[in-house]
Amino acid sequence: MVGKLDGRVALISGAGNGIGRATAELFAAEGARVAGVDLEGAEVFVCDVSNSAAVAATVAGVVGRFGRLDIVMSNAAFFPPTRPVTELDDALWERTFAVNVHAAFYLAKHAIPHMRQGGSIVLTASQMAKVGSKGDVAYCASKGALITMAKALALEVADAGIRVNTLSPGGTATEHMAANWGGMEAAEHAWGKPMHPLGRLGRPVEMARAALFLASDDSSFMTGADLVVDGGYTAR
Repeated sequence: MVGKLDGRVALISGAGNGIGRATAELFAAEGARVAGVDLEGAEVFVCDVSNSAAVAATVAGVVGRFGRLDIVMSNAAFFPPTRPVTELDDALWERTFAVNVHAAFYLAKHAIPHMRQGGSIVLTASQMAKVGSKGDVAYCASKGALITMAKALALEVADAGIRVNTLSPGGTATEHMAANWGGMEAAEHAWGKPMHPLGRLGRPVEMARAALFLASDDSSFMTGADLVVDGGYTAR
């Protein structure tokens, strides 16, 4: 069986858990050699993706090890606590953008020179990029920035045959979601069913399948677009 990503090398940030881990496992199953990047060091490469020099060194390390780079998924994220904007610490605002926006910029900046024709960059945004959420101004703003960033990058690298898209998951049943709500059952009850017309949270593997679509030739005529996989959240 030939995998959809046979012979390709993928770099995925935030690969230690949740959507990133599910995507790394699926990409590997589809034939890719996967360089997982996580601050916690759970994968092959340890990197603080909010630091440009660290990202540059990591990208160089991946290319040195695997000989090429075809796919980049910027998936690392910071979720600041929900609170009114007047009570949001400047440090939390800055950390949100450092991890959610600056990291995506650094990955693109340092990876693009190494990428080949037919390469794909996927930035993990959120359904919260398209709607407001009381007390979540930093998170919403950071994810919205990624969608516009992807559009501009897509135009910039189109002549090089590199595609850039965003993936916007809805609420997903990850470790973070469970921790935030005091357990997955509570998360499903409080956030999944009430907010998603399909009546539940998404599963990490469902987001991974969407990422595979964006990374593979299945989406070969798609760039500068946002793929929303949110169980109907933004259709309300």
